[in-house]
Amino acid sequence: MPRFAANLSFMYQDLPFLERFAAAAADGFEGVEYLFPYDYPAEEIAAQLQAHGLEQALFNLPPGDWSTGERGIACLPGRHLEFAAGVAQALRYAEVLGNERIHVMAGIPKSGMSPEACRDTYISNLRLACALASEQGRTVLIEPINTRDIPGYFLNRQDQAHAIVAAVGAGNLKVQMDFYHLQIVEGDIAMKYRQYQAGIGHVQIASVPDRNEPDGGEINYPYLFEMLDASGYQGWVGCEYRPRAGTSAGLGWLRAWRERH
Repeated sequence: MPRFAANLSFMYQDLPFLERFAAAAADGFEGVEYLFPYDYPAEEIAAQLQAHGLEQALFNLPPGDWSTGERGIACLPGRHLEFAAGVAQALRYAEVLGNERIHVMAGIPKSGMSPEACRDTYISNLRLACALASEQGRTVLIEPINTRDIPGYFLNRQDQAHAIVAAVGAGNLKVQMDFYHLQIVEGDIAMKYRQYQAGIGHVQIASVPDRNEPDGGEINYPYLFEMLDASGYQGWVGCEYRPRAGTSAGLGWLRAWRERH
């Protein structure tokens, strides 16, 4: 059965962040992920993980200035020192929290930036991140994101992401395949998963088009969960969706899946 991780940036938003760990554990989750941990000392988050028997699946590098619309800086020329500092900070947190994977957001190129320069910068920064992460035995992830949710985002397609992985040439660089983003940009989820399975390091889910619980809309998630099991996928499946009402009340899809398996 897939291992589901609650995304605490999207779920349990009626609770303060540090109280969401207990809520996720009470609902039967064994792992958690979220966008960023940096507003809290790593030791406080680690205490919540330990107290509730949870595993940290994933979090992102610092994204630049989120409040002004930045969504990562890895592809932005001239930000390499800030990027390197963000890698170091993320790895310090990962060492305390114990997660194997960290996600590097590519960013939104500014008007006038050369696509070639952004790609070269992205590859160079990813090589640095992978080299530093490998010293701790950790994996770096990149994720194609649809431009409806993040207009102008640098990385949008699976073929583009896997070409970047090949160009970087690091064994600890993988692609984060979010079925929600993939459906919006490309569709053909099962075939894309099978095509790129060897290079996938993390999976995320949500319904399309509304990014709610994975129990309706365009995507047949029971079929995809069976596919993940049959493929031998051993990673986490991150529940990065917006609950329609209360998080716990909306987990009927998960309870039903567990009852059948």
